[in-house]
Amino acid sequence: MDSDKKKIDALKYHSEPTPGKIKVVPTKKYDTQRDLALAYSPGVAEPCLAIEKTPEDAYKYTTKGNLVAVISNGTAVLGLGDIGPLASKPVMEGKGLLFKIFADIDVFDIEVDTKDVDAFIETVKNIAPTFGGINLEDIKAPEAFEIERRLKAELDIPVMHDDQHGTAIISAAALLNALEIAGKKIENAKIVVSGAGAAAISCTRLYQSFGAKAENIVMSDSKGIIRSNRTNLTPQKAEFATDRAIDTIEQAMEGADVFMGLSKADLVTPKMLLSMAKNPIVFAMANPNPEIKYDLAIKTRKDIIMATGRSDHPNQVNNVLGFPFIFRGALDVRATAINEEMKRAAVIALAELAKKPVPEEVNIAYNKTKLTFGKDYIIPKPFDPRLIAEIPMAVAKAAIDSGVAQKNITNWDAYKVELLGRLGDNNKYLELLMDRARQHPKRVVYAEADQIQVLKAAQIAYEEGFAIPILLGDKETILELMQEISFPPKGIEIIDPKSDEELECRSTYAQAYWEERQRNGVTLYDAQNLMRDRNYFGAMMVNNGDADALLSGYSRSYRSVIKPILELIGMAKGVQRAAATNLMITNDGPLFISDTSININPSARDLTMITRMTVNTCKMFGVEPVTALISYANFGGSRDANYQKVEQTLKVIKRAYPKWDIDGPVQTDFALNNELIKERYPFSCLANKKTNILIFPNLEAANSTYKMLKELNKASSVGPILMGMQKAVHIFQLGASVEEMVNMTAVAVVDAQEKEKNR
Repeated sequence: MDSDKKKIDALKYHSEPTPGKIKVVPTKKYDTQRDLALAYSPGVAEPCLAIEKTPEDAYKYTTKGNLVAVISNGTAVLGLGDIGPLASKPVMEGKGLLFKIFADIDVFDIEVDTKDVDAFIETVKNIAPTFGGINLEDIKAPEAFEIERRLKAELDIPVMHDDQHGTAIISAAALLNALEIAGKKIENAKIVVSGAGAAAISCTRLYQSFGAKAENIVMSDSKGIIRSNRTNLTPQKAEFATDRAIDTIEQAMEGADVFMGLSKADLVTPKMLLSMAKNPIVFAMANPNPEIKYDLAIKTRKDIIMATGRSDHPNQVNNVLGFPFIFRGALDVRATAINEEMKRAAVIALAELAKKPVPEEVNIAYNKTKLTFGKDYIIPKPFDPRLIAEIPMAVAKAAIDSGVAQKNITNWDAYKVELLGRLGDNNKYLELLMDRARQHPKRVVYAEADQIQVLKAAQIAYEEGFAIPILLGDKETILELMQEISFPPKGIEIIDPKSDEELECRSTYAQAYWEERQRNGVTLYDAQNLMRDRNYFGAMMVNNGDADALLSGYSRSYRSVIKPILELIGMAKGVQRAAATNLMITNDGPLFISDTSININPSARDLTMITRMTVNTCKMFGVEPVTALISYANFGGSRDANYQKVEQTLKVIKRAYPKWDIDGPVQTDFALNNELIKERYPFSCLANKKTNILIFPNLEAANSTYKMLKELNKASSVGPILMGMQKAVHIFQLGASVEEMVNMTAVAVVDAQEKEKNR
């Protein structure tokens, strides 16, 4: 029944609501006759003539530079075999989907109805001018070797048969790390390879390029061990024929350090596994069922380091870790080939990435408490957002260094930002913020540290080196959670404000609070009770200089958290009211929205203060502010009190800061659409700028807008960022994600740095 349901689900997924998985989406306007005249006749003649004159201009005027062909004849489709070109189309469409979502590469899938090698090669050569690269897919061996070899020699664009090289690159990265963990050297490792198809041959060749010795390798196919005395071996198999007196896979496994399987299910027995050397490395990559079941393997050998091709087990050797990013790097430097240097660079980059701290969003995606380099994590996960920057950069550098690049990259930092921008979220502003935080880490109080998500955020901030956490809450609970997420408590201050241990500190804080608030009806007894509350205690820590910043609000309402902060911390010099802004990380860059949390219906004076504080916060992120004061109509003409409040705000700010890029009242669409405002209101300073601050006339509008952006456009949100306070105190959104809390920690640290600098 379960199998039937999966089948129905798969068929529905591919058929509804629209058949297939990919489509062509226009990148230019097509609304008017003029647009169509430019897109096609007669306007299209101009780029045609330019390309005829300078063929290289095809990269300038067409999609060629970001377009890959995924081409197959359907002779070796997944585990389905020779099912023909038409039946292979869902797989090729799927490959196109992966190219797009992981590396923002466009794809046409092409299914070629021929098994003739010459005819296939001729077809690909004839259509090659359309593309910036060719991804060969699901073509059976040995024809695949010949097809790839000839196309690489005869075309001047990157060509890669992913079934061969994708698996080779990912498994090689995993092997390097597994050998390191096992304490073994690749040149000494005894390797057994089960399978002699395109992928197995390519894997073994790549292992040799990293130092594996031919005399230590034994390969088998469906007829048994490939020995030098066997007849009718293909040239590829003959390359790995052994002279050793080994007749069976069982014999080959005795004392072996590595087993690499690309063959069939259940080939390896527990007895064979037990005969392997200490700390055996087993890559059972047959799909969908591996050469030995994962659970059986780890039960048989506790010291095993195992990888499979499955996503439901640790260490998935998944080609999606390689091909999108390898082609991304190759396309970006207009490489004429994907050579050995580029493949090796991808291997090394993947292996090194697995050793770096894992982003919390990856832990969440894979339902893990914490992924760390070790037996169960030897290669990165496919949804690791760092892949898009790390792998293409390594590949592009290798292409340039090896002489196959036609375009040079001189600013690698800018290239990294461009790559990260392809993910949808432009992370450079957060990177800038975290880099600043690392320069001078601050002591940050987490008032709800007995919540595991808050504790994870504190751990990441600590491990990333930009915060020194002070954890408030029940000490026993916090220590248990720290053990669960592998967060060593050594050197971390843990405080329970309710405990007897903190009696003296509570009394000191209570006395200070009472002296400040005694004429507001607060008794010393009241003050002593309030200091048992973590938000009051944490605020007093910051107030007294025992901490630099405070973060709270994950599990409590905004109102209950803001009250002690406003009572204890006080406003910065010259500020009468606090306010809040949210930084939205959108596909078009950063966008600050104010006031999202505090002032329900601010006056013109309040709105002026909110605008000033938002501009300063924007600058803190390294962004040059361009501000729009939002209303329901553009640039005058209404006598409504709310509208006139916005007009008055603009007048005051223009008098005080005449050089600021600020305008309004303006509707949101005009503020954000540069072409629209340029056409209708060319006098506005927003007409030639990219607006990155929206100031709304009331809380209802601002709060609704940022939450709508977050939900509908899936824009990341940093905030609410509390502005105007004397000390660095910030409030999480109720139920904020770990990523959001890590970002807010960086905000709090930089805020503390700024306040220290300005004191």
